[in-house]
Amino acid sequence: MIFIRRAELADAAQIQRVYASTNTYSGTLQLPHPTTEMWQERLRQIEPTDTLLVAMFDGVVVGTGGLRQEKNIRRRHVASVGMGVADSFTGRGVGSALLAELLNLADNWLNLARLELTVFRDNAAGVHLYEKFGFEIEGMHRAYALRNGVFVDANSMARFHPKQPRVPQSGL
Repeated sequence: MIFIRRAELADAAQIQRVYASTNTYSGTLQLPHPTTEMWQERLRQIEPTDTLLVAMFDGVVVGTGGLRQEKNIRRRHVASVGMGVADSFTGRGVGSALLAELLNLADNWLNLARLELTVFRDNAAGVHLYEKFGFEIEGMHRAYALRNGVFVDANSMARFHPKQPRVPQSGL
C-alpha cells in the first residue's frame, strides 16, 4: 500500500535514489547523478508556502510530488506542480496517489484556484495522468528543454479548482 506524507530532511538519500532513476530525471528537469547533499540542501530550503510530499511503499520513498506557490501577490492563487516516480514504481498508482493528495491540499487547505505544470509531450502516461485529474493542455513549448542531447517539446497544462467560477474572457 502507498502512504503519502510530507518530505523530511532524513528522506534526502531516498529522494536522491528516486531522481537517479533514468526515466525520472529524463522526464523532469533534473540532471543525472543527483547527490544526497543536493537533496538535503533542497529540503532545507523549502519555502513555508511550498509543499513537498513523498510516496512511501514498505518504508521506502518511491516518489515525490510538490506544490510551489507563486510569490507575486497577483498570482498567489496559483501553484506549480512537480512530480517524480522511481522507474521501478511507474504504472503502480504512485503518481495517482501523490496527485490526489496534492489536489486535496490545493483545493481544501491552501486556497489555490489554479494549478499549472509542464510535461514533456512524449510522456503519454504523464499527460494521461494529469488529464485524468482534470488538467487541460493550454499550449505547447517548442524546444522546451534539452534531454539526452535533443531539444524536446512540452505541454503547458492547468487545472482550476472545481468549485472556482471562471470568468469567460472575450476574444480580442
